[in-house]
Amino acid sequence: MAEVVHMIDSEVFLAFSTYATIVVLKMMLMSFMTSYFRLTKQVFSNLEDTTLVKTTEDRKRLVRVDPDVERVRRCHLNDLENIVPFVVIGLLYALTGPDLSTALLHFRVFVGSRFVHTVAYVMALPQPTRGLTFGVGLFTTFSMAYRVLTTALFL
Repeated sequence: MAEVVHMIDSEVFLAFSTYATIVVLKMMLMSFMTSYFRLTKQVFSNLEDTTLVKTTEDRKRLVRVDPDVERVRRCHLNDLENIVPFVVIGLLYALTGPDLSTALLHFRVFVGSRFVHTVAYVMALPQPTRGLTFGVGLFTTFSMAYRVLTTALFL
């Protein structure tokens, strides 16, 4: 138990906490970006979201699908699919006691890849930009998972 407490006080754990918080906040801000796109493009997903519009006909017209809104939503979904595993595996990785410089490399590469991925997704940059940034983040998470499994394998 004392070893776990010591690892939580370590620089690696503090670095993980910082970078995990950054990407979780970035993921949470994607909700606001979706709302911004919905409001500026007057596109809503539910009829009850259009209560400020007077006529029922106009309200129904505002409930539709817009490609720009959907692009932001898909980017947010991709964040959910990648940031949640990073947080879980990154926590376990930090508890294995990796070298600080190696851990910082993992955390920074992942966070950077997610920010570039978001820019590439929202701005519709040509492929393979988005695919490469996705792959870099995924590889980083797999690298940390490999360290966890090879350090703490218990069969």
